[in-house]
Amino acid sequence: MSVPLRQAIRVGSYVVKQHLLGRKRYPLVLMLEPLFRCNLACAGCGKIDYPAEILNKRISVQEALDAANECGAPVVSIAGGEPLLHKELPEIVDRLINEQKRSIYLCTNALLLEKKMDLYKPSPYFTWSVHLDGSKAEHDKSVCQEGVYEQAVEAIKKAKAAGFNVNINCTFFDGTDADRAASFFDDVMAMGVDGITVSPGYAYERAPDQQHFLNRKKTKDLFRAIFRKGNGGRRWQFSQSTMFLDFLAGNQAYHCTPWANPTRNVFGWQRPCYLLGEGYAKTFTELMETTDWDKYGVGNYEKCADCMVHSGFEGSAVKDTIRNPLKALKVVMKGIETEKPMVPDISLDKQRPAEYVFSSHVEKAMHEIHEEKDRLKQGRAAAE
Repeated sequence: MSVPLRQAIRVGSYVVKQHLLGRKRYPLVLMLEPLFRCNLACAGCGKIDYPAEILNKRISVQEALDAANECGAPVVSIAGGEPLLHKELPEIVDRLINEQKRSIYLCTNALLLEKKMDLYKPSPYFTWSVHLDGSKAEHDKSVCQEGVYEQAVEAIKKAKAAGFNVNINCTFFDGTDADRAASFFDDVMAMGVDGITVSPGYAYERAPDQQHFLNRKKTKDLFRAIFRKGNGGRRWQFSQSTMFLDFLAGNQAYHCTPWANPTRNVFGWQRPCYLLGEGYAKTFTELMETTDWDKYGVGNYEKCADCMVHSGFEGSAVKDTIRNPLKALKVVMKGIETEKPMVPDISLDKQRPAEYVFSSHVEKAMHEIHEEKDRLKQGRAAAE
């Protein structure tokens, strides 16, 4: 595992404190989406098909700082959309680091990274998280635009030369070849990146391409095949817990802990998680106290049946690591098991059927936007 030492100590101390306090649910990483607008149109993305009025909305600097304070998570992952399109993002990042001492992962497709790099400062609390979904052919296909891989690789090299921490984050979809994935991991390690964040693709209900998302069986088979080629995964540096990687290989049967990675975006605090938008809360406290968490997760809800994504299960893996350190150490030392039978998966027999309520949230947001426009127009008219 490759995580900056200061961050590892701070996060570890935070998690131990939560356990000593007996807290059942607590945040680990704040998923902050300051905008949905993007400069790419990836077929597997469920974030970019909003009306223009919503794509034009931005979280303000103060809203971002307040969200981090409300939540209290030691790590903030800034995603989108493409975050570098947000003009006030350098101030948000600077103040989250220097005023709140948060560890920041700034996710980007890297198309604007070289242009914007000078607006940010290297820091042990700051990491560029560059999106790469495989080698040149796989990545450019994934983002539906040629030349993106080469531009991202060049930006990674320049960011490393400038003294920044740089990770790559990759999402694997159905049809991913284990040999090519292992070769891709070798390639990014050779670039000098500090770590890899990996996750199986999850079926956003509004994504244009619904045919290439992995189910849980295919996810486990794929990651076993990849880790088998990398000495149980030890050939590469991952910026994730070893137990989460062990989970991807079918050796752990974790339940989802969506509150570990709460999402704050232009709508508010998203229920129940980064991937499912089934309502929004105005405050973090409201999110935690009024969300019926037992309604969601594998075995509880049809939409969650195939999910093994890091935003849902990394918190579960961290909790298991704290509770069972010797088990976790054994996996670190021996590598991820790829040959023994997989552990039984969670039964889906009692899951409730999917509800499709996303459009009502968009309609509500559009109504509020139009009401605000009308109020501003009436205010200008009265002033005249």
